[in-house]
Amino acid sequence: MSAPPEGIIVIELSTLGGDPEVARMMGEDVRFHSEQEPGRRFVFLGKTAIYSAGATFMSFFARPNRYLTRGTRLMVHERKIQTNITLDGPLTMCIANLKAKLNEIEHSIQIQNEGFQNLISGSSVTMDQVLKLAPENWYIEANEAKNLGLIEGVI
Repeated sequence: MSAPPEGIIVIELSTLGGDPEVARMMGEDVRFHSEQEPGRRFVFLGKTAIYSAGATFMSFFARPNRYLTRGTRLMVHERKIQTNITLDGPLTMCIANLKAKLNEIEHSIQIQNEGFQNLISGSSVTMDQVLKLAPENWYIEANEAKNLGLIEGVI
């Protein structure tokens, strides 16, 4: 069975988080199909908990197409990394390994901040607010998300 060629396509989600790159991949599919199929309206419906990667996925939907059910919580946080760096070998290779890890971290921050910008676009939330609150896990109740302009409505 396939989705109708026109009308509303509702994607319902509840998640305690997950892989941010998978969320971005799924979000890019939504963005692509939204642009390629103007007869369809892709709507996000978050239920219960939309944490971390779920908020990243939600950010790919146009703000007027974002909805949460009553009592749902969003949770926004910075990307996390857990790694060990072993320095062993020629000194120039040690520098290269450190620079490679620093580049990974810097680019992950850029990707994270692009997602934050998508999430807050069209809302009253500033990037400075997100960057202040995200390191401590920012929880946002559905009605607060509506009042901040992060979503269109609570149902």
